[in-house]
Amino acid sequence: VMCILPEVQQPDRRIPFKEKLLWTSISLFVFLVCCQIPLYGIVTSKSADPFYWMRVILASNRGTLMELGISPIITSGMVMQLLAGSRVIDVDQSLKEDRALFTGAQKLFGMLITMGEAVAYVMSGMYGDLRELGAGNAILIISQLFFAGIIVILLDELLQKGYGMGSGISLFIATNICESIIWKAFSPTT
Repeated sequence: VMCILPEVQQPDRRIPFKEKLLWTSISLFVFLVCCQIPLYGIVTSKSADPFYWMRVILASNRGTLMELGISPIITSGMVMQLLAGSRVIDVDQSLKEDRALFTGAQKLFGMLITMGEAVAYVMSGMYGDLRELGAGNAILIISQLFFAGIIVILLDELLQKGYGMGSGISLFIATNICESIIWKAFSPTT
């Protein structure tokens, strides 16, 4: 299964600072664009956002492609670290093969969590009553959330493999906070 997962290759050379800056800027630009693209097929509601206070930590925006934010990455990472730490799975981090298998399993688990969260959001009525949405729209919303989740996982991997500066998770959280501050500072409604 690991051979069909999308993967960012390790750089075969030392990446210069300017190129790291470029890849980091591109990754953050893609993240910010996804934070502004609304999900197609949702029923907008003026109700209170149940995850309002968690959105800062999860780098997510309600009703956009970044609805799930980095929660699948964080959840899969914590679960895999818990399993490795409690010796449920045997991982020797000093072996290259074990590290590769562990990160691949973490990525696969992150994709499964992304799909699970997307299904849970739609089934719970986060985007409107399921009967009103219809099966077609529900599947469309789930697929949009799933592919946006894969994009976030790959952007994080791109930055962690040495193409960018810092951790993708930290950069996405900081970028999301800065975006919120800028939007609220210049918005005429706040």
